[in-house]
Amino acid sequence: MKWARGKTGDGTELTGVIMDDMLHPRVALGSEQSAGDPIPLADVSLLAPVTPGKFIGLWNNFKAAAEKGGMAHPAHPLYFFKADTSLTGPGGTVVLPTSAGRVLFEGELGIVIGKTCKDVSIADAEDAILGYTCINDFTSLDILNADPSFPQWTRAKSFDGFGVVGPVIETDIDWRDLTIKVLVDGRERQSYPAADMILPPAQIVSALSQDMTLNSGDVIACGTSIGARPVKPGMVVEVVIEGIGTVGVTTSAPAD
Repeated sequence: MKWARGKTGDGTELTGVIMDDMLHPRVALGSEQSAGDPIPLADVSLLAPVTPGKFIGLWNNFKAAAEKGGMAHPAHPLYFFKADTSLTGPGGTVVLPTSAGRVLFEGELGIVIGKTCKDVSIADAEDAILGYTCINDFTSLDILNADPSFPQWTRAKSFDGFGVVGPVIETDIDWRDLTIKVLVDGRERQSYPAADMILPPAQIVSALSQDMTLNSGDVIACGTSIGARPVKPGMVVEVVIEGIGTVGVTTSAPAD
């Protein structure tokens, strides 16, 4: 099942399920209750499929990248938060602020929480996952490392538009079978298997739920692997995960 969020021509925002090229509105994310008649997808502009209360990102969660960087495997997720205003969806434009300096794309698999959970076991965490989505975790490398006394994770990752999510949330998929790819202007620049994760999704959710309550709609980016590179204004950057879809944005320079 594919969950999506979109806007109709009159500006109405809807959340629902995509079936037969139609968006079937539901009263809430994950709900089976209808919220109106189906609408042709052609009449809907897709938005990020969820508006997360918490947008969490992981660091050092892939074996290949850890080996390349000489880093030990973490026993607990190493995580940061992205501002809610960093959210953008399919077809958006991401402004690269001059102050951000070098900005990297980071193609990632995203976990979407389906129900409130706290202090859950790994088995129960599996049940709390609604589904998976594509994420581009844009990062200002210059800001992240600007102050040697304090890595600025939140600032480096929270500029407007730096959290690309979409195009849908897929509920019927095995994350182990997925490959995360990034295309820049149509050229493949990143490709790695989700199965190379150090901490798998259910373990991530279980561990995070020991630290905080996770709510329906919260998003967790599982981290990236080898191949993240800088982008420049004017580039089209697409994260592609077969079985979920493609979420693409165009980068731009600040307005004069």
